[in-house]
Formats: sequence, structure tokens, C-alpha cells
Amino acid sequence: MLYIVPTPIGNMGDMTLRAIEVLKSVDLILAEDTRTSGRLLKHYEISTPMIAHHQHNEHHIVEKLAERILNGETMALITDAGTPAISDPGFLLVRECIRRDVEVETLPGATAFVPALVNSGLPVNRFCFEGFIPPKKGRQTYLRSIADEERTMVFYESPNRLLKTLKDFMEVLGEDRECSVSRELSKLHEENARGTLKEVHDYFSQKTIKGEIVIVVSGKSDKQREKIQ
Repeated sequence: MLYIVPTPIGNMGDMTLRAIEVLKSVDLILAEDTRTSGRLLKHYEISTPMIAHHQHNEHHIVEKLAERILNGETMALITDAGTPAISDPGFLLVRECIRRDVEVETLPGATAFVPALVNSGLPVNRFCFEGFIPPKKGRQTYLRSIADEERTMVFYESPNRLLKTLKDFMEVLGEDRECSVSRELSKLHEENARGTLKEVHDYFSQKTIKGEIVIVVSGKSDKQREKIQ
């Protein structure tokens, strides 16, 4: 079978006991970056063999991996941080295994957008996860497509593009739209900045931005819809 195993997004203590047991028991671990995962495996004294499975090779190897599992091997898929297939490699392998009737089991565990969403203080009864927005081609078309979204929206972003993205959001959604930016979640210097898009943009304009970023933006409110009408 294939196990999908979440790994910590920062704090090593967020590895579950079951995840450790699974990684020790499987025949092979598929890792996004074997160097990064090697440190995790060493920390938990996991000696299971490991090979690379990332966005540059997954199209070419998923069929062979599924075939190996069908022939009796048990594998675990991990990424550098968080749950595989959430803005990370994994979807293609899961789909191929399901297509071939290979059993797939996904363990619960760390993923960055959930704590960022809850920390934001914005409505969580309805939300949409948008992942990384297009950096260049199709960016403006995408931004216009979310202008009328009523649910809370969750995005991933790199630190070097945070200010540009917040500025683009201001232009499309309005400066007064509520948002929250979470940085370095679960780590020693975790930070959650909340306010309007303009306030949060101005705050980070005065800082050196490092670490993984999650942006949470409120959906269009009734008052905003009334203004447009």
C-alpha cells in the first residue's frame, strides 16, 4: 500500500507517533528532497531507504512506483514540510495508485494553512484554499476571478513576493479588506500580523521578510456588495 505521511512544518515536535511508526515500517520512503528529509529521519532514528520524488521527476516515475507497490512493496510519501499533495508533489502518485486499485492511506498531521486560518480570526465556517497564485502569466486574470469570492480565502506565498501580492490584493479587493499573514508557523519566531490589507502591507514594508508565508483574506462582505450595486 501507499501511505501519505505529513511531516512537521517547522517544529520537530509536531511529528506524530503514528507517522514515525509508519516511516520505520515501510519498505521505501519517497521524499521531495532527500537532504531535507534526511535530517528528519536522522532525528527520529529512521533508517528506511529513501529516494527522491519531486515535481521534476514525478511525471516519469509514478507508473513504475505504482507497479512496485502492486508487486508487494509498501511505500510512504513525504514532502519537505506538511501534508503531501497540498501545493506539493503527491497528487499524481495518489491518482495513479487509485487508478490501479492500490490501497492509499493518508495520515492526519501538519499542514500550514489550517493553523493560519484559525489564527486569523476570520470566518472559518466557509473557506477556500487557493495555494500559490500565478507569479506572472495569468496573474491578473486570476486576481479578477477571486474579486467576488464570498468565502475566506487562503493563499501560500514566498517571502520575496509577499508585498507584491498584498499590493495586488489591495488593487483588486480594496485596501480595507481584512486579512492575516502568518509567518514561520510553529517555529520559535512565529508571527501573525492581522488588519486590513493596507495595514498588513505597511507593516511588512518595514521589515525583512523571511520564512514560509500563509495569507488569509476575508471574502466579500454584504456591505462591499452593496457598494458595488
